[in-house]
Amino acid sequence: MDAQRAQEIASSPNMIQVNCNGQNVYIEHVDQDKGMATIHSLDDPNNKQSVSVEDLSE
Repeated sequence: MDAQRAQEIASSPNMIQVNCNGQNVYIEHVDQDKGMATIHSLDDPNNKQSVSVEDLSE
């Protein structure tokens, strides 16, 4: 996924299914300049991580 699409998903009022390494995740924030996203697993919302937007897929 590219940073622009990740930002669109993060800003969307609708829940859009996103995967990171086979796990369903929620995108909290996107740093478009660095190409990084702050995410958390839908199963564990307290476990936040920063990943490359290239690791995300719809």
